Parts: sequence; structure tokens; C-alpha cells
Amino acid sequence: MTSTVNGHELRFETSDLGELLGVSSKDFDVYVREDKRVLGDGRLLELTRRLAQKPHLTEPRSVRKGEMMSLHWLLFWFVITNIIPQGQGCNIADPMDMYYTDLLAG
Repeated sequence: MTSTVNGHELRFETSDLGELLGVSSKDFDVYVREDKRVLGDGRLLELTRRLAQKPHLTEPRSVRKGEMMSLHWLLFWFVITNIIPQGQGCNIADPMDMYYTDLLAG
């Protein structure tokens, strides 16, 4: 992983970053893959149900931050601002955002 902070480029191995943050870096390679289907429909549905707080959903989908409980919203915010920076005003967690948020909550 690389990032620029105050004009200084920082580079971390995934395992080092996980250790610094005190979180598991297991399956991080899955998060950064372009093909999001790698998780499978069953896992995506499980994540959607948990993060959207809607256990009766039948299809996986992205989740709006307003649907998340406070802990998941905070972790999602951490993911999109510190781990995988995204544009301002990101209100929707895509499947991989949900996956990484769930790993942090784990």
C-alpha cells in the first residue's frame, strides 16, 4: 500500500499495515481485486444483511451508510478515509467496502 502524507510517500506491506492498525490483514488481497464476485453471492448476501440490518433481504446489494449501525458506519468511514481513500461524500458501501468493514468489526 502507498499513500502520500504532507508530501511524503509512505509505503506499507499489507501485513505491516494490519499490525500497525491492530487489525487482521487476512484477505486484504480480496478487497483490492477488480473482480468483486470473488466473495460469492452467499457471502455478499450475508454482509448485506448484517450491515444493512435487514436479515430478510434476498439479494446482495450496496448499503447506504444511513442503514448501518453506528459501529459499522464508523468502520466504513475509517475504510474510505484511511485505508482505501475514496471521494468526498461517499455514502454507499460497495461489496468490498462492506467486506473490509466487517473484517474490522470482526
